[in-house]
Amino acid sequence: MTADLSLLTQRLLDAATKAGATAADAIAVDGTSISVDVRAGALEQAERAEGLEIGLRVLVGARQASVSASDLSDRTIAEMAERAVMMAREAPEDPHVGLAEPGQLSEIRDAKGLELEDPAAEPAPSALEDVARDAEAAALAVEGISMVQSASATYGRRRIHLAGTNGFEGGYGRTDTSLSCVAITGEGTGMERDYYGEMRVFAADLPDAAEIGRIAGERTVARLGAKKPPTGAYPVLYDERVAASLIGHLLQATNGTAIARGASWLRDAMGEEVLPPALSLHEDPHRLRASASKPFDGEGLRTRARDIVANGMLTGWTLDLATARKLGLESTANAARGTSSPPNPSNHNIALTQGTQSRDDLIREMGTGLLVTSMIGTSINQTTGDYSRGASGFWVENGEITYPVNECTVAGNLRDMLRTLVPANDARLHLSRVVPSCLVEGLTIAGA
Repeated sequence: MTADLSLLTQRLLDAATKAGATAADAIAVDGTSISVDVRAGALEQAERAEGLEIGLRVLVGARQASVSASDLSDRTIAEMAERAVMMAREAPEDPHVGLAEPGQLSEIRDAKGLELEDPAAEPAPSALEDVARDAEAAALAVEGISMVQSASATYGRRRIHLAGTNGFEGGYGRTDTSLSCVAITGEGTGMERDYYGEMRVFAADLPDAAEIGRIAGERTVARLGAKKPPTGAYPVLYDERVAASLIGHLLQATNGTAIARGASWLRDAMGEEVLPPALSLHEDPHRLRASASKPFDGEGLRTRARDIVANGMLTGWTLDLATARKLGLESTANAARGTSSPPNPSNHNIALTQGTQSRDDLIREMGTGLLVTSMIGTSINQTTGDYSRGASGFWVENGEITYPVNECTVAGNLRDMLRTLVPANDARLHLSRVVPSCLVEGLTIAGA
């Protein structure tokens, strides 16, 4: 893609002003993606996509509207602006919407130094096919694997540019490369499947394809013969690959949108203990080669590191400008922006304090209970924090894994659950949510 994104956003702003907007911001995103799927040693699917999308948010006094398009003609841009202004005039007034003041804007206008864009050349589809084949072959080499459902390799590169009538203009690029494998063992009703996959900003950081396939195969074979666990109250150990979902519920409950609406089980918990005293939840939007890093947010504010939870105590909400104004606070520079919607609060890179014990240590410590490795469905009461989710994994007795389990439900209350977290030391540091395996006491398991 060679489009001048700066020129595009300026055209949008000029059209918005001409159409009668009192203020506006615009975003332009272009990108290229390649995906290759391999099955049974043969190429199953290969796709390449290129696209460019533009978005415009206009404000008419205290009213706003957003529109988007992929046609870059002058006529389309003019019609976008006119339509957006008409929509805004019909929208309800909201005294909290509005662009950032010039003094609030970040002086950083690019992502230099964050290493968000791999300088390596775009890979050939044949190269992606080769690594997918290698992953599939490694999975099939694991004894007990009957077939590989899919082995997929993908690559993406995109550019983002944001500009506003308040004087902000900035942009940066991103890349990502991923490889995943889904394997199957058993037959008929006894069939089980599992997977493994990784994604990196720099292709050179991706694990070896043979390792990804092997882990997918070993995970799958370990699930053979799964059955329901007993019903009762037991400790539950969330494996590292699903433990981030627990922290995700906490992040959702501390999001400014939920707080402003009063629809959060943590709405009155500021300054209270929400995690054990030894644990903190840190946000860092400037981590190198991390998928959720940002030099500035979707409203042009400079991002910064902060603690959402410090030594167990809840210290802050996640806010954009509108939710901050509604709550009488300052934005935490967490606005996310798409081409078709206005800004909304969203977290950057998150890290939970890691423990000193391994996952195996926590398995021994839990005695008898459930090790959860995958989850399905979600039933969360956003007001009370009552929690219920389908789960599968392994049953533990006397500190040892005894058999795989499936078709069970884990239930509790998130406020109680989070205050009993015992983290392991196995978090993967490259993820946007760095969360280790976590042991939780006193959950109800519904199984056999």
